[in-house]
Amino acid sequence: MARVRPGEAANPAPPTVQRIRVRFAKRGRLRFLSHRDVARSVERAVRRSGVPVSHSHGFSPHPRISWIGAAPTGTASEAEYFEIGLTREMEPDVVRTALDAVLPDGLDILDAVVAAPPALADRVDASLWRIALPGVSGADLRAAVEGLMAKDSLVVDRIMPSGKRQIDVRAAVAWAEAGEDSPGGVTPEETGGAAVCAILTAVVRQTTPAVRPDDVLGALDVVAGLKPPVPAKSTRLAQGLLDDSGRLTDPLGSDRVTTRA
Repeated sequence: MARVRPGEAANPAPPTVQRIRVRFAKRGRLRFLSHRDVARSVERAVRRSGVPVSHSHGFSPHPRISWIGAAPTGTASEAEYFEIGLTREMEPDVVRTALDAVLPDGLDILDAVVAAPPALADRVDASLWRIALPGVSGADLRAAVEGLMAKDSLVVDRIMPSGKRQIDVRAAVAWAEAGEDSPGGVTPEETGGAAVCAILTAVVRQTTPAVRPDDVLGALDVVAGLKPPVPAKSTRLAQGLLDDSGRLTDPLGSDRVTTRA
């Protein structure tokens, strides 16, 4: 075995020459995948695709893939992100096509760009959520949302591995709106066969711990006794930096913004 000189890596790997930022969706039944399951699926896809991913040094090298803001298990998303380091330069669209071809249906690569400063973590501080509430009328949801937004603070309890923790949901909700209760424009999966299905759209700031859709629904229960008769269906539509108009800038391009509902 060659002797390792001071300051050198025990198992040197080719350097990272390019980083690609990727947006992907988690849809359908795959919304029940945990973040760890998603990460494993992407790592397998990277190997199968032949994309020249760079690796860490040492005796157990790992692909250089970094993640941000994973959606909670059980929620769908149209705006999940990771960043991948490459050992040679590639066109982002080639990387997108190669990864999408080998990922399972429901994990869909939507966009890819060459990473540029600032860091991905500095480009995200809020999420836009759409929450379908089968069996809930638009009038009941609007009353509950008005009650929540009228509060300066509204704390709910969350059971965590370390014990019970109190979370101020109102402080995290930048804005929230109730949509109509007509099933028109709502997918059959979202309605769950209900005659009415109200839609809650909300921008939620990143906090520690993160406020999840379930926490927002818990706050609506506290303030107005709103209890959906069947489980809600939550989808993250966007992530980004919250601007003064309540919109989110796209992490893949500072000149792109989401459309506020």
